[in-house]
Amino acid sequence: MKHEAALPEGETGFDRVLAFALPQRDARGRVVRLGPALDTILSAHEYPTAIRHLLAEALVLTALIGSLLKDEAGQLTIQAQAQNRGGIVDLLVCDYRAGEVRGYVRFDPERLAALETYPTITALFGADAYLALTFDLATTKQRYQGIVPLEGESLAEACQSYFAQSEQIPTLIRTGIRWDGHHCVAAGLLVQHLPEGEEGRERLHVRLDHPEWDHVATLAGSTRHEELVDPALSLEALVWRLFHEEDEVRVERLDPLTRGCRCSAEYYEGVLSRFPEEDRQDMRGEDGMISVDCAFCSRIFKIA
Repeated sequence: MKHEAALPEGETGFDRVLAFALPQRDARGRVVRLGPALDTILSAHEYPTAIRHLLAEALVLTALIGSLLKDEAGQLTIQAQAQNRGGIVDLLVCDYRAGEVRGYVRFDPERLAALETYPTITALFGADAYLALTFDLATTKQRYQGIVPLEGESLAEACQSYFAQSEQIPTLIRTGIRWDGHHCVAAGLLVQHLPEGEEGRERLHVRLDHPEWDHVATLAGSTRHEELVDPALSLEALVWRLFHEEDEVRVERLDPLTRGCRCSAEYYEGVLSRFPEEDRQDMRGEDGMISVDCAFCSRIFKIA
């Protein structure tokens, strides 16, 4: 791989995913940087600092992991939730499909105001919260889900635990978030060790002490927050900085990322049509319309 510090004319360093592989180290990875698409998602609600930071990290993780899907029409949903809805944040949900990401956080603003600016995951969700990753594969119509306790200092640590426990794939994730008072930049790096390959063969049990993985994890772990969120540093250049001494580094630019709320009046009409007319009548307001509020984009749809 050649050193590519500059982007092609017309491109920006935002809302992009770069896939890379280190064949001789049995490793693969993704680098993501979100900008305008992230601002659009966050603008749907007046999120306070702690919740904005939480959702930004969750969206980066959703893009990193979702872009690993081989099924182009498949969907990844990441959900973090407090047991019995007892946490200050009782629901965080994000999903990825074909380069489109969206996300939403439901929380108690009064209880949140009593915490410090950047509270811990435990303070936000409670001690018994969980993280669920759900993969819907459109081609095979299969769905599978992994659930792990929401533990660690960040959502990224919880996702690393998911891969170690549910997938038995050694995984390292680094994230970075920058807010300048007007715009948010969030970025992340994911690297995985696949000693038996991605296609067809049974993987080895997780071995965090494998020499190849130890080497890759050490290099990837040196990534700095400032590098991740710097739009002047292309994703290609970031990968080059980390792995330029490797004999071979393969890179591939994936489709741009966009905010992809899939709500529409037609969709909600289809959902409501499954209810008996008596139930739909109870849902109607004084104007005779059913109001449906989409939490993802904060739009209200009036359905007859």
